[in-house]
Amino acid sequence: MAQTNINIRMDAQLKNQFENFCANVGLTMSAAFNVYAKTAVRLQKIPFEITTETDSFYSESNMKVLRASIKQLEEGKGVEHEIIEV
Repeated sequence: MAQTNINIRMDAQLKNQFENFCANVGLTMSAAFNVYAKTAVRLQKIPFEITTETDSFYSESNMKVLRASIKQLEEGKGVEHEIIEV
């Protein structure tokens, strides 16, 4: 299959971080982008979720669980435990 080159613009710090990540998982940046492109074409979508949430801990579904747990504790229906650090 014929090969072609593409050029992308990226923040220099991000490029270095991505290059290091790729090296740590045994890929070149080119191989990583090819994996991404092949997966996107196969799935016909971006192969990961894009969200404005910066921390899944604060997602609405998790906050709902936390509020329910707090309510149980306040109603005396739960058991409090000390945090044990390992």
